[in-house]
Amino acid sequence: MLKPQDIVILLKLVAKAAVNSHWNFASLAKELCMSSSEVHAGFKRAVKSQLIHPQTRKPNVNALSEFIIHGLRYVFPAERGEMTRGLPTAHSFGPLKDVLADNQEIPPVWPYAKGNTWGQSFL
Repeated sequence: MLKPQDIVILLKLVAKAAVNSHWNFASLAKELCMSSSEVHAGFKRAVKSQLIHPQTRKPNVNALSEFIIHGLRYVFPAERGEMTRGLPTAHSFGPLKDVLADNQEIPPVWPYAKGNTWGQSFL
């Protein structure tokens, strides 16, 4: 079963594949501030989930896109927390704020003591 950090590993591999960058587990671990064993275990879980081609060691971009778009929210649902100060996220941040956000809605925030927005935390 995938773990949340596996998504980070997969997205890093997508970025590396996009620029044809070579990598090894140690370099990937350093860039992601993870241990090599965590990265290797995540890689193996992604292969088992068919999100990485085992022979090429490259992400299966079609499967990963489908998973991120349609499955991620079911596997790793966001948990609503308490009201707190934080950084605006999701539709309460940046360009989406003007297009999608309802001014009456309490904005979702990533908890951060020095944040500039009061809203409902998401963990």
